Order: sequence, then C-alpha cells, then structure tokens
Amino acid sequence: MAFEIVTKNTVRDRFKSPERPAIWKEAEEKDWNNWVWQQQKRIKSMEILEKVINVTQEERDAFAQSHEQFNMGITPYYASLIDPNDPNCPIRLQSVPKKGELNILPTDLHDPLGEEKDMPVPGITHRYPDRVLFYTTHNCPVYCRHCTRKRKVSDPSSSAANKQLEEGLAYIEAHKEIRDVVISGGDPLSNSDDRLEYILSRLRAMDHIQVFRIGTRNLVTLPQRITPAFAAMVKKYHPVFVHTHFNHPKECTQEAFDACARLADAGCVINNQMVLLKGVNDNAKTVMELNHKLLMMRVRPYYIFQCDQSEGISHFRTPVDTGLEIIEKLRGWTSGMAVPHYVIDGPGGGGKIPVLPNYVKGREGKKWILRNYKGEEYTYVEP
Repeated sequence: MAFEIVTKNTVRDRFKSPERPAIWKEAEEKDWNNWVWQQQKRIKSMEILEKVINVTQEERDAFAQSHEQFNMGITPYYASLIDPNDPNCPIRLQSVPKKGELNILPTDLHDPLGEEKDMPVPGITHRYPDRVLFYTTHNCPVYCRHCTRKRKVSDPSSSAANKQLEEGLAYIEAHKEIRDVVISGGDPLSNSDDRLEYILSRLRAMDHIQVFRIGTRNLVTLPQRITPAFAAMVKKYHPVFVHTHFNHPKECTQEAFDACARLADAGCVINNQMVLLKGVNDNAKTVMELNHKLLMMRVRPYYIFQCDQSEGISHFRTPVDTGLEIIEKLRGWTSGMAVPHYVIDGPGGGGKIPVLPNYVKGREGKKWILRNYKGEEYTYVEP
C-alpha cells in the first residue's frame, strides 16, 4: 500500500520573528544577525531607550538612581520583544529598571546563595561533592533586573582575567572528585569562541571530568550568538549540556527556535531554568504555554526557581504557594515532560531544595493513601 506524504507547515513556522523598532529598521541583515553588532548596539542609556519605548517617569527615575549600582544593557533583538506602550510587558519588566530595585529589605542578601563562602579559589564555587561552578566572565548581553549575581555581573572589577581562569582550571584538575563543571558567569557565551574552546578543551582533557554544563541566556536575549561555527566547536567536546533561562512565551521566537535547533542538532542537551517572577510568569497558564513551546524547541523544562533573596529584587518575589499552585495545575494536566522541578535555592548556601505539593494523604502500615491530580484518592499496598 502506498502512502502519500502530507506536507504541512513545519513546527518552526509556529514561531514568529519580532518586528524591529524604528531605530534599527534600516540596519542591514548581516549586522542585525551578527552577535557582535548586537552587543555593540546594546541600549545602555535613557536617551536610546526613549527611542525604542515610551518611557514612564518611574522608569526614568529608577534608571537615574540605579544605573551606577547595576547597569542597564538590552540588546536590540531583546528590545524588539518589548511592548513600547505597556509598562507591565513581561520583557520590559525583566530588562528596564523599576523603582522596586531601590527597595533593599532587611532580609535581602548581598550574596544570596553564599557562593563566596564556598569559593576555594577565585571564580570556583565548590559546594556539592562532585561538581563546581566556574565563573568565567562578568558580562551578559542583557542585564536582567532580577539577576541573583548583581554584586558581580556588569561590574568590570569582577571580570575573570586569564590568571583567575588558570587558577580555576588548576583547582578542577587537582580535585579528582569533581566530575561535573557548570561554566557560568555573567554569561559564558560573552566569551569569544576561542576562549570558550580553550576552557572546554582543558576540561575535556581531564580524565575525571565527565560532563560540563554551559549556563547561558544567550538563547533568549542574543540567539544570534549561536552561530554554525560555535555549534560545530561545541560538538567536539560532548557530552555538553546547555542550561538556559526562558521566562515567558514571548521569548520563544523563530530566532530562539533556530538557536536551539543548532545546539540540539549538534548533540547538546538543552534544559530550561525558569525563575518565578511576579507579573512575568506567576500563573500556570503562562508557564504551561512556555513549557509547551520549549518542548517544540527541543528544550526540556528543568527547574522553576523561587526568586532568590538578592538585594533589590523583592518586587519580583512571589509567595511560595504561587509556585506550588503552578505545579498543581501542571502535574497531570499536561505531559510530565512539561512539568519542571520547583526548587528554592537555600539562602546562604543551602543548595537546591525541591518543594512539592503534598500528594501523600496518609499511611497505614504498608498501605499508602495517595491522591492524584484531580484530588481522587488511591491506595497503594506494599508487598
């Protein structure tokens, strides 16, 4: 029996490119699609921002009072996702300063995850027995307003110079218990391909290193960074895991789809680490839409992080109950692949602590009384 292949639009066709703001309408395609050009043209001043969006007085005041402590930086690409007329646009909330940043609570922490206390040499955080975080740059394409490393990111004094890089590599080489390295920053993809390949090649040459993870938001804020040459380079050092950070469905564009496709086609496993942010993604409908889009992009929803107690980001923090409610409305109502782990990174260095709705109603000897996603009770009997 012969079968006729039905051709339809591809999954990629379900994702759209954003419309460029007028200020960049005349930019040539070769420039717009060049990640270096995107970095060079970042919005860093109120003068340029006002040419892209209708700035509110609150945003203007917040910028004036915050930019010396934490820079503003927005790539033209990411700025093209902003609704110019909506101060509560989820992309705008993540990238444009707000007055909430000026409110430092007594419970806010300068180093909320206690990374410095677990730093045996500059740039290495060794908290867990078999893995380390490797800080390789202070730069990011976009300085996210909810950043948990505001104390370092965008600050040139915290840059990872070559001496620090070598000390970090020497530490990893000397500690044979380490099998997993998280290459972080800033955003490690702010490094050149040559510098990144040097890091990857050094790590891959160490017999005790099994995997490494690249923690990057470039797939979201600067997808042009994922060039064919970069994907080909990474392919030489597998297994390579990429942990990225999509927070809202608006970030799932055709450009982001293509960037993820290049990495997935090159054999990388891509996981998403969403941060739960008030006004951005603090409802199950938004999270479910995001996670469904991510799966079409070959990105596995991996974590939902409760927003950290970093200084000046309390206006983003939701109650923990909000996260639990989101998990309740995902589990069972959509495929398990679309249900990430909800975790709180223990303040002061406690590590990632999973938080789950209570599905265990009780226990009677070998009988477990459980409830499902509909609230129906079931009994499981142990042998």
